[in-house]
Amino acid sequence: MDDQVTLPAPRADWALFLDFDGTLVDIAAHPDAVAVSPELHELLRTLTQTLHGAVAIVSGRSLDGLDALLNGALPAMAGIHGLERRDGRGQVYRPMDRTESFAEARAALSAFVEQHPGTTLEDKGNALTLHYRGAPELAGEAEALLRTQCEALGEEFRLLRGKQVLELKPAGHHKGTVVEAFLAEAPFAGRTPVFLGDDVTDEDAFAVVNRLGGHSIRVGTDRPTAARYQLESVHAALQWLGSLSEQID
Repeated sequence: MDDQVTLPAPRADWALFLDFDGTLVDIAAHPDAVAVSPELHELLRTLTQTLHGAVAIVSGRSLDGLDALLNGALPAMAGIHGLERRDGRGQVYRPMDRTESFAEARAALSAFVEQHPGTTLEDKGNALTLHYRGAPELAGEAEALLRTQCEALGEEFRLLRGKQVLELKPAGHHKGTVVEAFLAEAPFAGRTPVFLGDDVTDEDAFAVVNRLGGHSIRVGTDRPTAARYQLESVHAALQWLGSLSEQID
């Protein structure tokens, strides 16, 4: 992984993919505690205009959750780590509804949260997310519970690990697959992919972007990564993104 000094020179043929929490906004103790500034809205609109629409948010949040925060700042977004996607034309792609499959897991996780202050269950419909940022000492117990529930659901489901967060979701979808889906269609097709992310859930996207000859950029320096470049913090990422439009002819 190279350092910030050697970040790639911005180009007009980039397709820019951005994680949200930990990349564009600092991670909050609770998902609902995040606030999006008018400056971030404007930054996303400017980048989308500069790159002729080839900008997408790729987040662990749901599309509905992203829309509530970003208020139409850009059309192309992927939610639940690639499980759902809206393309540049506004067409939404979601898998078969698996809400009922999670009934037992939902009950078990709800009971866990009720018994353990500092934990939060985020029900995304087709995925269940357990946050334990407020009780990091419960990491082992939380993972054991999620692993048990994932095994009970069967091979069609996956346990995803992030920063003090665990998620049960259908297998076969991740940030790498959704980046490939975007790149197969306008306005992303034929462009050089660039992905910014901070978490282990972004590593799938880093791997895809590296394979395709693009640029993978990790926000943060606290762990090994497949990303080829790094930015030290959310603040540094926003500064760099803010300079792109000025540098692109």
